[in-house]
Order: sequence, then C-alpha cells, then structure tokens
Amino acid sequence: MSVPTIIMAGSLACCSAAAALGFINLRRYRRFSVNDRNKSFDSSEVPHISVCIPARNEEANIEACVRSVLANRGVNIEVLVYDDDSTDGTPRILAAMTAQDGRVRRVDTQTLPRDWNGKQWGCERMGQASKSEWLLFTDADVRLSPDCLRTTWIAASASESDLISTVPRQIAGTWMEDAIIPLIHFVLLSYLPMGQMRTTTLPAASAGCGQFLFVRRSMWVRAGGHAAFRQSMHDGIKLPRAVRSVGGRTDLFDGTELAECRMYRGAGQVWRGFAKNAYEGLGSFALLLFITVIHIVGHVLPWAWIVWALFTNQIGTAATALAAAAIAIAFVQRIAFAKRFRQSSRTILLHPLGILLLTLIQWHSLWLAKTGRRSWKGRDQTSPDSACLPT
Repeated sequence: MSVPTIIMAGSLACCSAAAALGFINLRRYRRFSVNDRNKSFDSSEVPHISVCIPARNEEANIEACVRSVLANRGVNIEVLVYDDDSTDGTPRILAAMTAQDGRVRRVDTQTLPRDWNGKQWGCERMGQASKSEWLLFTDADVRLSPDCLRTTWIAASASESDLISTVPRQIAGTWMEDAIIPLIHFVLLSYLPMGQMRTTTLPAASAGCGQFLFVRRSMWVRAGGHAAFRQSMHDGIKLPRAVRSVGGRTDLFDGTELAECRMYRGAGQVWRGFAKNAYEGLGSFALLLFITVIHIVGHVLPWAWIVWALFTNQIGTAATALAAAAIAIAFVQRIAFAKRFRQSSRTILLHPLGILLLTLIQWHSLWLAKTGRRSWKGRDQTSPDSACLPT
C-alpha cells in the first residue's frame, strides 16, 4: 500500500469518526418548545429570570437586544445591564431605556480590578445584583424570540440541569463569516461526548456558548460566580466547568429558533474575535496539536490530493477514491448541519478553507495567549498571567 493511500485512509477515518459522532449528537441536541410538558416540574410555574448583558461600546446593539428580552412572555423578567466604561452612546441609550421600563436596571459601573477580564467583571457584578432564581448571561448582539426565556426554562427543568446553554442561530454576511462561524456547531457536535456529558458531572465533558448561558443563581453562587474564572476570555467553557466542579449538572439544547446573533462583521473581526479565546477553548497544547492533525489530515489533505491527482494523472488510484470518500462524508455532514441550523449553502462549499483558516486562528490564538496579547473590547492582556487592564 502506497504512502498516499495510507494517508487518505487516515483522512477517511477522521471524517467518518467526526460524522458518526456528529450525527449521534445531532439527535441528542434536542429542541424544546413552550408546549413541552414534564412530570418532574410544574409547567404552569412562572419563573423569575434576570437577563444579564455586559455592554462596552454597544450603541449599535444594546437597544435591540434589550427590547427583544422585554418582549418575552410567560416569565417574570428583569434586565440587568453593566455598562463597562463605554465611550459611545451606550450610556445615553441605557438611561432612556431605564426611564421607559422599570424592568431594565443599570448595574453601577465600578473600576475594573487589575486581575479581572472586563466581561467577567461585568457579569459578576450583575449576578451579584440579581435576586432572581435564574440568570441568563448573554451578549448585546444576541436577539431573543418572544418564547425564548420560557422555553429555555422548560429545557433546563426537563433535563434537571443547573446550567443549560445553546448556540444561537449564527447570522453571517461575508464569506469569512460563512467559512468560520458555522464551524462552532461542527466542532461542538463532532467532538463533544454528549452522552458522557449527560451521565456524569466531569468538568471536561461539558461545553457551552458564552452568548447564551442560563444558570440557576444558587448554583452560580456555589460555583464561585464569574470570579472563579475572572481572567478568562471563554466563559462558555469555564462556567459549565465551574458548575460541574461543585456537583452541578449542565446540558446543551438546540435554540436555533429561539435566539440569533451576528457576532462579527467581516474578516478582521472574525479573525480577532476567534483568536482571543480559540486556544483557551481547547485548553492545552496537546489537544491543539491533536485537533490540528485531525483537521488537516481529515478535511484539507483530501482536497490537496484531488488537485495533485488531476495534475499527475492519478485519478484512478485507491488514494483518490479514499480522498473522494472523505470529502463526500464531510459534505454530507455539513449539508445536514446547514439544514438543521439554518446556515447558508456557501458555508458547505467553504468547508475545507474554513477548516484551514480555523486551524491558523487556533495557532495564532496560542501565540497571543503565551505572549499576553489577547484583548477584549479594546483591553489588552499584558502578560500570560495578567488580567485585561483599562485603556
């Protein structure tokens, strides 16, 4: 057996394993509705929920985000907003909204402590200010449907979870957004052992999305709040792990129809946004190296071989057949994901390029983390162990 054949066999194995777990997890990634009923909880209850929104220079987003929260029905809502020293029109917009609706409350801004990331400090302040049974930590660029909060509470109650999270429907407008952002679902469902997540409380078996973290406040306090990971830029990973570390249960559900978000606009924002925490999301150099090998061998090299085979007249070889099979399996998986999560057809065609770019971003993120050059909303991390400091 030739070396190309062996490599392409490895490519097929990588794609097949990812697709197999991906389709299994697709069935496990359940949708809920306001009509779901369960004997384990009183479905007629009206839950009290505090929606916590950290805002730094969010004049383009904050009003639409808050109004989408206030439009929710079947729940008692308060909206807490922490203005993180915004220099744009965010404070003015917040002042007008708090005057218009008593359910909107601005949590007093305090000087960012030296050892805190700005987002985690804002979320900590809002969590402490809340008295509701449940907290939803979300971002200013997220928009909720009118049934989002009640359906999420039903999902958390039905799954007996202390924290439940989802990836909102991701809106993309440029080719770079289409290439990278839908890979959130691809990576999550292709590699997360969701069955183990639901049968154990192992922190490493958990996952979440920082755009949407719904947590029982008592468990949030018990887990140490956002202070437990005050320097982190990846609350989507850190909060579920903190909850599990004190015996809490976490889960994921499909909220594609409940919330949506356009997280970045254009290539520059996509690159910088993912680079700030892509390495932290993996958590170790060994895992980064493993994922790199899996992605390059499984999703990039088959395309490289097909191009090489076309120019060297090796189309009829076993290596080419294996490469074509690997490409076909990856495409079938991406087509299924695109249909389920309402992604554009362009993201399917951009799959190998997206995987290659994501790999480069992850290695760039490693460099940023090790040299202390990560930033969030204009605040730079000055050393690998320091916090993000005010500008």
